[in-house]
Amino acid sequence: MSLPVAVSLEQLRKQAKDLRKARSLKLSEAQFEIARRYGFGSWPRLRAYVDRVATAGSSLQHAFENDPDYYAERAEGLLASAADGTQEALAAFERWSAPLSPAGARLVVARNHGFTSWTALRRHVADLRAEPFARAFQAILARDFDGLRELLERFPELVTADGTNGNDLLGLAASTCDERLVAVLLEAGADVAHANTHGWTALHQAGYSNLPHMARLLLAAGAPVHRSARGDGGTPLAVALFWGNREVAAMLAEHGVVPRNLRTAAGLDDIALVEELWSSPEAGAHRGFYRPHGGFPAWRPSSSATEIGDEAMSWAARADAVGAISALHRLGASLDADVYRGTPLTWAAACGRVRAVRRLLELGAAPSAVGTFGGPRHGVGTTALHHAAEDGHLEVIEVLLDAGADPTITDELYGGTPANWASHGGHEDARALLLARGGTERA
Repeated sequence: MSLPVAVSLEQLRKQAKDLRKARSLKLSEAQFEIARRYGFGSWPRLRAYVDRVATAGSSLQHAFENDPDYYAERAEGLLASAADGTQEALAAFERWSAPLSPAGARLVVARNHGFTSWTALRRHVADLRAEPFARAFQAILARDFDGLRELLERFPELVTADGTNGNDLLGLAASTCDERLVAVLLEAGADVAHANTHGWTALHQAGYSNLPHMARLLLAAGAPVHRSARGDGGTPLAVALFWGNREVAAMLAEHGVVPRNLRTAAGLDDIALVEELWSSPEAGAHRGFYRPHGGFPAWRPSSSATEIGDEAMSWAARADAVGAISALHRLGASLDADVYRGTPLTWAAACGRVRAVRRLLELGAAPSAVGTFGGPRHGVGTTALHHAAEDGHLEVIEVLLDAGADPTITDELYGGTPANWASHGGHEDARALLLARGGTERA
């Protein structure tokens, strides 16, 4: 039996009464059986679901996590996305006439789930095990392919239903990085173009997680490469290049360099395109996207030619695009600018890009330049050596130390040296290397 998206409470009551008469059951027994047919653990849960549909409409979002903090984080992310100008997020606030504030974001999340208050949503998520969407989500987490198929066959509407912040089951499956789950959802008819309230699609997730095989599967099913998420120009390719994910970026670029701007050209190591765009108005086009999630601080890209060129150098560095690094340096881009959360050397070091680290240092990048990286509570007053140590990139550490990087420098937030960061990251080999090369530790 399908989910009761368009069924009224009166219709459900009639079904229960008819069943009671047909099988000589108690009314409570008939109601329980009707609830089970629809995939709910009790009549009150089914009735509450129908009430939520009446409140939120057919676009009801299904809760699927039991932790209330999950929904608080989704509200924060929704507000951040709206602040970035993402149309889907702004439309959610407009729908419920909610202010762009933390309280407004929580109200939007609650109303999208069919509740009139945040408190009511928190009560609801305490136990979701019996609801079909939540059960499908648990099957995804458990990699229970047969169980997921069974639920999709029993409740076909699940494949088009939305969870919190518009995340459908295909998007949730993609976030597990398991292409087998994605294949199950595609076979069931999932919409490969579906985007959540951030504009994020399953193909964005493949770009974000550097999953070329998943990207190939989605592209074969017709996934759009032009869709922007979290701001203008936030295509799957841009998301991939933000992290320097070269493998999936190369595949996506085969379907078009979208957007066509300087930072994308730099990340793809397309020297000819870098040179073509350097003095072109297109160089800074479609740069509304600048962060993949709200964990990064807010920023507003400008139309400054200097900023555009310096940012492109950072994107080249994280993708190990040494040809583009050289071309951008020749054209005038800075080797040490911290345009947004990281100098080129810091990005290259954090991503373990040894060739890029070597080339930047050869061209004159400062080995101990201090800057920012990641979220506002992560990298403040850090160096490339801190982040290479944090991720245990031994060869990068060696190259930086050989170039004169200071292994005793401390960051501004935690007062930690690179050896401290290596220890915190669980990389004892990196810690030992730093201490052997003159590094120190703070207690």
